[in-house]
Amino acid sequence: MNIKPYLLITLLPFFICVGCKKSSVSTSSAPTASTSPQQSQLNHPDGGAVTTVNEVKYFKGSIGDSLDLKMKLTRAGEQLTGNYYYKKVGTKIDLRGIVDKDGNVTLEEFDKGAKQTGLFKGFWKPDAADGLVTIAGNWSKPPGDKAADKKTAFSIHEEPIYFSGDVDLGTKTIKESNKKLVYEMDVQYPQLSGGSNPNFEKFNQAVRSSVLKKVGEFKKEMAPKPDDEPRPENSMGSDLSISYETELAQDDLMSVVFTISSYYQGAAHPNSYSEVVNYDLKNGKSLKLSDLFKPGAKYLQALSSYCLADLKKQSKEKGSMLDDTSINAGAGPKNDNYRSWSITRQGLGINFDSYQVGPYAAGSQYVKVPYSALKDLINPEGPAGQFAK
Repeated sequence: MNIKPYLLITLLPFFICVGCKKSSVSTSSAPTASTSPQQSQLNHPDGGAVTTVNEVKYFKGSIGDSLDLKMKLTRAGEQLTGNYYYKKVGTKIDLRGIVDKDGNVTLEEFDKGAKQTGLFKGFWKPDAADGLVTIAGNWSKPPGDKAADKKTAFSIHEEPIYFSGDVDLGTKTIKESNKKLVYEMDVQYPQLSGGSNPNFEKFNQAVRSSVLKKVGEFKKEMAPKPDDEPRPENSMGSDLSISYETELAQDDLMSVVFTISSYYQGAAHPNSYSEVVNYDLKNGKSLKLSDLFKPGAKYLQALSSYCLADLKKQSKEKGSMLDDTSINAGAGPKNDNYRSWSITRQGLGINFDSYQVGPYAAGSQYVKVPYSALKDLINPEGPAGQFAK
């Protein structure tokens, strides 16, 4: 086709404009908060090239008997990079490797001097219900090491953490052992870093203040009184343990459940209970359960109705020591019964502590209330509205 010079000059800006528009689409990279956790590629609108999107996934799990492993992996196509650490130690170990089209995972680990120190070989498997990934297999010393043939089983499960950009969720640890006063502390709590949202630091302060308050109260209780007898150094001492589970973490919302366990020397048994931090990162404030529902909604009745039925079903199936009278009292429609709740993408998690719905020996109980059971009660503009649609 022959194009006259003056037509070429006229059409040139059009071609340039179209070229610019295509470039702006095909160079997309970081996923936004609304990106599906399973999305790994963006197709070019004209059916041409495919742009790989980096997925960042957080895992928790174990290698052998070490149960406090945390791992962060960035996946770009088949390539994997990241690190892992043990919460009680905190030192990060670098990782790089691949996951092939069949889900086979190979990850090499390296120390700070870039020397290979280990090898993970496992399988990448998304859960059919929630899409969260499990990687399981064996860890070993690197090839060539005299102990390379010795295998140690590992298993890690993806946590529901979906941040965009350079946001990171780490663990802070407080460990203390006092031989004179015969006590130990092992405390862990989450802290956000990176990103530009000033409310991240508000969340950090809220969590840190709550945890440090408990630490201070425990140490005050441990301080010797004038009339106290000396504590035998070899006797069973006191302890404080605080751990946490991330129920949901994304750009606008954090939902974390803490398990607090303490034992005081001479007591018949430990004291264990849960506390939650549900935090609105968009508006910089802690959430109340009522913030999730429409004004005037009878949400306690709906939650109680579902939990009563579920707890009784669990008790029957598991042969637990729960009885209907205790369940009715501990899971009835009262605010205090529903003080420990969390937000997940599938529903609200309700924690019932020891003694709440049964004897201490029965332990704590958990019920996940699907959003379908709270139909027409959830505020569509509230923190859980995005999941209850």
